[in-house]
Amino acid sequence: MSETCTVCGRGFEVQFRYQMEERDNAFSFFCSQACHGKSLRGETTSGVVCDCCNKRFVVDLVSQVVRIKGEARYACSEGCRSQLLAEAGGLRLGSAMAPVSVCESPIAAPARPARAGRRAGLARSAAPSVAMRPAPAAVAPSPRSRRPSWSRRRSGLPPVSVLPPVAVTPSSVTPPRAAQSPAAGPATPVALAASELAPTPPPAPVVESQARVTAMRTISGPRRMAIFNHKGGTGKTTTSVSVAAGLALKGYRVLLVDTDSQGNVGVSLGVKAEKTLYHCLVMGLKPQDVAVKVRENLDVLPSNETLAAAELYLAGRQNRDRVLRDRLVAASSHYDVILLDCSPSLSLLNQNALVFADGILVPVACDFLSLVGVRQVIKTVKNVNSLLRHPVQIHGVLPTFYDARARICRDAWGTLKEHFGDRCFQPIRSTTRIKEAPAQGKTIFEHAPESHAALDYQRVVERLVTGRCADADVDAAAAAAKDESDGDEAMTG
Repeated sequence: MSETCTVCGRGFEVQFRYQMEERDNAFSFFCSQACHGKSLRGETTSGVVCDCCNKRFVVDLVSQVVRIKGEARYACSEGCRSQLLAEAGGLRLGSAMAPVSVCESPIAAPARPARAGRRAGLARSAAPSVAMRPAPAAVAPSPRSRRPSWSRRRSGLPPVSVLPPVAVTPSSVTPPRAAQSPAAGPATPVALAASELAPTPPPAPVVESQARVTAMRTISGPRRMAIFNHKGGTGKTTTSVSVAAGLALKGYRVLLVDTDSQGNVGVSLGVKAEKTLYHCLVMGLKPQDVAVKVRENLDVLPSNETLAAAELYLAGRQNRDRVLRDRLVAASSHYDVILLDCSPSLSLLNQNALVFADGILVPVACDFLSLVGVRQVIKTVKNVNSLLRHPVQIHGVLPTFYDARARICRDAWGTLKEHFGDRCFQPIRSTTRIKEAPAQGKTIFEHAPESHAALDYQRVVERLVTGRCADADVDAAAAAAKDESDGDEAMTG
């Protein structure tokens, strides 16, 4: 769809959801994120109107745009922003107009020793023989004795500035119970408050996590990899399941994310889950809480038809192409490799998957239409790099459904090797065993570990781990392909 940018007037092809937005019962079009940002900040008009004080201004800071219930609200100052957030949280007008008590905030805590010191001074003047401060001075005041700062000025008490400075230093905060020891004297309320607010030290790292970090450093391929192709029927789900199972057999902790609403990953592994990727994207659940453990070192984040509703949820968000990245970034420390099985389209979920991924593995069936789909993948990767500002690259191209007896398969493999060079993987030979495995709820390594497809996917996993394929495996595959080709020519001759 060809449209004209509302901001700069340049003609372009609409490819992403953020490039078309409905505002004030009319559609606006943006050729890039820069133009979309200018429109959001009000730079193309005379500015935006503050939703709190109705003042017109130009957005300069990120904090001036507040997302409340999925809508963009504008605040010209910090006070207006606080008012909008308070109204969104159900603040009443009487609470907003009431004076704010200084003692309610942690900053007003030093005001309490002033009264204690005043009373102690009066006690010393009344009884000179008493050398020590009376005991009530060291007791923390009750909540009923708190007064606002304006009452302190009216009562004639000395201001906070005449008090001796209370040192809230690391030495006084780090040991929380040192101020209560008899040698250090009675603890002041400020020291107690500072010790209570001291952050708890982080737990010691687990030895298992250190082993995983070492394993992650040995992986040559990308840790976040998307299995993607516009063309359907190229073996994306089969490749995702087989590569994930192969990495798990080598001891790597793998998370397999299904971003296709068909849910074929869960069906292939026999997973029936109550929570899916929808709960992670829309409801904000942690991926490690939604994922289902299907094999040793292999977890699956399944999907189903509810992803259609998640697509609508993403369309209404500001950073709609980075929601999946924000959700899965917390799971990166729990897994060595994260694989994403993408649907055969350029949907908003696929855009999120490509923005999260570090590399792309493109399964290509050995036919002419799949070769045409590779060109579309290359164009999509360029658009993600330029428009979405994410440097994702094609890590490799994997020929699938390879039959050396068919000339079209040999020509397709030769074309891929000529164009991609070393990025072209050894082909996955076509076999009936690879089609039977999903029906049994097993991987190819469990269903037929000695089949041609199992050996081929083992080479793919080995190349992802080490960055190279064993020469013996390559020679064996080439010899097998040559023997099959010779046999085919003998039969046709």
